[in-house]
Amino acid sequence: MFLDIFYNATKKATVEAKKSAVIEVKNVKKSFTGLHTLEDISLVLEKNRFVSIVGPSGCGKSTLFDIISGLEKPDRGNVFIDGQDYNGRTGRVSYMHQKDLLFPWSTILNNVCVPLLIKGFKKKEAAIKARGHFPAFGLEGFENSYPSQLSGGMRQRAALLRTYLFADDIMLLDEPFGSLDAITRKKMQLWLLKIWEQINASILFITHDIEEAIFLSDSIYLLSERPAIVKKTFNIDIKRPRDSSILTSPGFNEIKKEIYELLY
Repeated sequence: MFLDIFYNATKKATVEAKKSAVIEVKNVKKSFTGLHTLEDISLVLEKNRFVSIVGPSGCGKSTLFDIISGLEKPDRGNVFIDGQDYNGRTGRVSYMHQKDLLFPWSTILNNVCVPLLIKGFKKKEAAIKARGHFPAFGLEGFENSYPSQLSGGMRQRAALLRTYLFADDIMLLDEPFGSLDAITRKKMQLWLLKIWEQINASILFITHDIEEAIFLSDSIYLLSERPAIVKKTFNIDIKRPRDSSILTSPGFNEIKKEIYELLY
């Protein structure tokens, strides 16, 4: 009887997780000429969750994002978004690269308006909508500044706002803080957690920083060397809201130790 109860509870939990999945990657495989990149990748991003992907350099993390966003097609497997097959289809999720990719000749306001203009907003309407988010993203007063006048952290905030305005519910963030110095990076992590609580987005996040992944995430997918498979999935059972004090907690360090051992 106990086994029946356990089985039914597990089955129910699995079904509920699939119901709430906004992204489901199933058995994705990808090779390029002479380069076997992804062997068999499956993962799930549930609604309003923060999920990180960690793995060795060159294991195919960015390729996986290209496939999820529709920029690349998998050789095998499927990407489902909101239950629909999105293999090779773009335009559903927002995608932010490590570099901010802001246009140096345009003001910050004009830069973040780009996705709204692509969607068909008139310039005035786009500016009004974008301006409304500047305070929350810590950009108020910098609407008419140019990228060269902003710090690295401020440029990343602008890039994140532009990403959010493209698709505000599902965001792919590829190593967005990788180019920042250590102090700015910690500040941006704290800021990202705060803004994430406000915007209620579902986020997939690539990072090489294990502490960053644990600090930000609800769960972590650890990928192997190329050709990549999912080596292990970690559920991060650390209460939110989080602050820097958890970085030295026993639970945090246990997860960190296990990931390091699997990576190295």
